[in-house]
Amino acid sequence: MEIFPTSFNSHILLATHAVFLVFLFSSTLKYATAATILGNETDKLALLGFKSQITEDPSRVFTSWNQSVHFCRWTGVKCGLTQKRVVSLNLKGLSLAGTISSHLGNLSFLNSLDLAENSFHDEIPQQLSRLSRLQNLNLSFNYLTGEIPINLSHCVNLKSLVLDHNTLVGQIPYQVGFLTKLVRLYLRNNNLTGIFPVSIGNLTSLEELYLSYNSLEGEVPASLAQLTKLRLLGLSVNSFSGEFPPSLYNLSSLELIALSFNNFSGNLRSDLGHYFPNLRRLYLGNCQFNGSIPSSLANASKLLQLDFPANKFTGNIPKSFGNLKNLLWLNIGSNHLGYGKNEDLDFVNSLTNCSSLQMLHFGDNQFVGTLPHSTVNLSSQLQRLLFFGNRIGGNIPREISNLVNLNLLDMSNNNLTGSIPDSIGRLTNLGALNLGNNLLIGVIPSSIGNLTELVYLYLGFNRLKGNIPLTLGNCNQLLRLDISENNLTGSIPQQLIALSSLTKVYAYYNSLTGTLPVHIGNWSHLTYLDFSFNNFSGMIPRSLGKCLSLGEIYMKGNSLLGTIPDLEDLQDLQSLDLSLNNLSGPIPHFIANLTSLLYLNLSFNNLEGEVPITGIFSNLSTDVFVGNSKLCGGIKELHLQPCVHHETQKTQKKHVLSLKLILTIVFAASFSILALIIVFLCCWRRNLKDQPEPEVRSESARFYPNISYEELRIATGGFSSENLIGSGSFGTVYKGTFASNGMVVAVKVLNLLHQGASKSFIAECQALRNIRHRNLVKVISACSSSDFKGNEFKALVFQFMPKGNLDEWLHPEREIQKDSLTILQRMNIIIDVASALHYLHHQCQTPMIHCDIKPQNILLDEDLTAHLGDYGLVRLVPGFSNGSELHQFSLLGVTGTIGYAAPEYGMGSKVSILGDVYSFGILILEIFTGRRPTDTSFQASSSLHHMVETALPEKVMEILDKKAFHGEMTSISTNGEEYWGTIKKEQMECLVGMLGIGVACSAESPRDRLTMRQVYSKLTLLREKFLGAEDV
Repeated sequence: MEIFPTSFNSHILLATHAVFLVFLFSSTLKYATAATILGNETDKLALLGFKSQITEDPSRVFTSWNQSVHFCRWTGVKCGLTQKRVVSLNLKGLSLAGTISSHLGNLSFLNSLDLAENSFHDEIPQQLSRLSRLQNLNLSFNYLTGEIPINLSHCVNLKSLVLDHNTLVGQIPYQVGFLTKLVRLYLRNNNLTGIFPVSIGNLTSLEELYLSYNSLEGEVPASLAQLTKLRLLGLSVNSFSGEFPPSLYNLSSLELIALSFNNFSGNLRSDLGHYFPNLRRLYLGNCQFNGSIPSSLANASKLLQLDFPANKFTGNIPKSFGNLKNLLWLNIGSNHLGYGKNEDLDFVNSLTNCSSLQMLHFGDNQFVGTLPHSTVNLSSQLQRLLFFGNRIGGNIPREISNLVNLNLLDMSNNNLTGSIPDSIGRLTNLGALNLGNNLLIGVIPSSIGNLTELVYLYLGFNRLKGNIPLTLGNCNQLLRLDISENNLTGSIPQQLIALSSLTKVYAYYNSLTGTLPVHIGNWSHLTYLDFSFNNFSGMIPRSLGKCLSLGEIYMKGNSLLGTIPDLEDLQDLQSLDLSLNNLSGPIPHFIANLTSLLYLNLSFNNLEGEVPITGIFSNLSTDVFVGNSKLCGGIKELHLQPCVHHETQKTQKKHVLSLKLILTIVFAASFSILALIIVFLCCWRRNLKDQPEPEVRSESARFYPNISYEELRIATGGFSSENLIGSGSFGTVYKGTFASNGMVVAVKVLNLLHQGASKSFIAECQALRNIRHRNLVKVISACSSSDFKGNEFKALVFQFMPKGNLDEWLHPEREIQKDSLTILQRMNIIIDVASALHYLHHQCQTPMIHCDIKPQNILLDEDLTAHLGDYGLVRLVPGFSNGSELHQFSLLGVTGTIGYAAPEYGMGSKVSILGDVYSFGILILEIFTGRRPTDTSFQASSSLHHMVETALPEKVMEILDKKAFHGEMTSISTNGEEYWGTIKKEQMECLVGMLGIGVACSAESPRDRLTMRQVYSKLTLLREKFLGAEDV
């Protein structure tokens, strides 16, 4: 009877429990839902907070970051599948600018943050330490400053910490050793100081460690031996000291050891190679290691690159290196290797087994003996062969042509004999050939003209004879030519004068004859010229004054006649030696105005008249003028006889009468000529009224033959959008191909509904009619007609530029990524544009103002040679004088593009050539910094000009476009670790100089700006110095 109540109570209890569970589940679900909603809102606000700190977004990444799209679908954002929380943010390489917002610290589920290869600046926010789930943090290749936040050690799940290529300062925090899960730690290319933290030894999972390119010092700690998984170790370019780190011998997994450019010293262990069976790259260059090179390295059979230059190694190169079948690179230059015996070079025979070898450098050592014939059996993949600065004799074998991929061959400063084999002309990939300072005889082979890629040719200090080969004119990329101290005869061939690329010519101490070429001014990029001690005769050509970049001229010891030509435009001339010739006439006064001139020698000529007393003449010794007996005056320290100025009164009256007679005749003749011109013009205007053709058509026809509308329609596929290249202020540009000859062209069709378009057409016709320059876009034809509907149609046909415009290279869109321009390519483009502007401003019969210099108007051909285009805004300045009237303005209104137009235009000033200079200055700053002048990060109190001006010179690396360093400037790199060296101090000084010119050109006041004549000369000289600092 008790069963029912008990059963009833049990059911009541179960029901109550069930209700409680349902309530609990419902509450938990509501709480979880609320938490998810709250978390989602937190993530969204954090992303919007990050967006708010972005000042530049050229790829328009953040257009998708709006309320109409869930934040998990925003560009670069990735969410988890279940909770829809942000787990990854990847905005790498999008050219973003701004600061990294502290709001990112609220993305509590984030496990990967990649903002690399952008332009973020300021410090790394401390709030990132909140990201406890973070496994990957990549902020490399930005402009970040300040110290590495100590509290990043709170991100204990980090596996990859990549902060390289910024400008971080201070010490590496000891707390980095708390990140025990780290696999990759990249801190290279910053400004870090202090010692190598011992705590890094705690990172036992570490596989990749890069601390190179900082200012770290001290010894490598013993704790490094604990990193048994380490594969890549980069410590180059610091101030580390001590012997080869003993702790490394415990790291058998190492594939890369980079210790170059430090203060390491001592011997290498003889059994070094036994400890590193996986080693692929070993860089020990520019340290102070001594002793012998361990032959045991041959046991590291996976070795690809051995780089030991500029140490104190002795002995020889182990023959066992021939067993390294995969070896690509062997550089042991600038050591003390060699025993001074004939067997010194036996190692070359063994290296013929290295069939993949691309670089072999054993120059600047103490090797002797005959050049082994086995040299020609080295790898056909060999690109660089250098053994200069030894005592190697014998002939250059004809079979040297087997090395078909050579682009650098340097045999200079040895004892090589015999002639230069004709087969050298088969090495068609050669960019540099140096055979200087040997005992070579015979003639320069004409086959050398086959080396059309040649940039440097050094044949000086030999015993060569005969003429300079005419075929040398085929080497149209040649920058430097050295044929000095030989026995060459004959004259300078005209084909050589055609090489406008030449920057330095050394031809002294030969027996060259004839007159100096009349068109020597074609060497427009020349900075150094030495024709001393030859048998040249005749006059010094006037065209020498067109070589505006010349810094040094040496013509001593010839038989030159006549007067000293006008060289007043050579404003960078530092040395001028015309001594030991037969020059006559007075000393030109322009020499006193050459403010850069430091050295002058006019001795032993037949000069006469008064010696100036200003400029360089105010501080010269008698040695400069000795041997010119008819000179007088000058400063008293010269002790020359005083000049006598006497003229009788009778002679003066005679001169006055003669002058009056001459003036009377001139006025009469001028009046007669003027009357004839007026009659002619009246007749011409009467005939002109009867002409049926429209004025604009005649304008285009006068300078180029017209082409029909139908031909242009067919060439452009009916002006198809597929052939659309771009559009400008007055029209649209299409790519076209003429069916008749296959010529590819750019067709600029004017939008005649746009106000001023017809005037733009006329302006371009006028501008292009009489100008010709290799850095101006070449016009092919013009069309002034009507289309099929009878509408007026006007177009210009230009040379097609396959590489597009400069703006596309500096600021590529995300979907159309281009290779980054290297530093040298940027220099070349700047100088190309400077050359074009110098021509327009100073060399045209009627100077021209372009009025719209900007990257979009600079077009690049297949070789990345720059061509200035778009003459729709060009202004002619008929009253302009190449002398002093730099501030004369035309009568037309303000033109140009915001950011590039000179500030005085905005205040109502008329256009001037100095307005072009301003735009060009902004262009220089943009091309080297990668920042537009209209960058939104520049506030009212700042500008691109101000940013660069305040950064020079100490902080120049902070503002340079780091994409420029991804190219050829660092030569060969592996996993980012440069071992052939990075940009040198001298080259950095050249970059500072170029940016300084950009700042000077973009000065606010026109009176403070340079002229393009000055700019072009200075830029060319800086590029020459930049190239001179490279290892040839």
